[in-house]
Amino acid sequence: MPTLRVVLDTNVLLSGIAYPASVPGKLIGAWKYGALEVVLSAFILDELRRVLPKLSQRHGLSAAEIDDLVDILSIQAEVIEPAPVHDPALTDFNDQPVLGTLIAALAQSHADALITGDKALLALADRYPIRTPADFWAAHGGTHRSQ
Repeated sequence: MPTLRVVLDTNVLLSGIAYPASVPGKLIGAWKYGALEVVLSAFILDELRRVLPKLSQRHGLSAAEIDDLVDILSIQAEVIEPAPVHDPALTDFNDQPVLGTLIAALAQSHADALITGDKALLALADRYPIRTPADFWAAHGGTHRSQ
């Protein structure tokens, strides 16, 4: 069975880091153990680096540990350039490069889904393979155990 390739949105990475037992945490575990391949962009990694310090009470990581973590994620993931996209349905400017990362991943290397908790991105699920962490895990978690 081929390994699934997914784009993880920043909110899924943040939740998975802060709450390892959560579904996003299980997705990161599946990635760590090779059951998922993850595609990211510099935009997603930069957003993660910018937001993680605000959640330090949840994960307890120092600034140096955050830098190391983001560097490790960038090495473990396939990092691609987002496709230029402007979907008028996305009113949050920061959603555009996330959608662009999915579109580039679909065009360059095949991706099975963008996994996000962002309601604006999820509203485009009729046009793109966009899934919530829970929906994706329900569909694929049983066949790709992280433990």
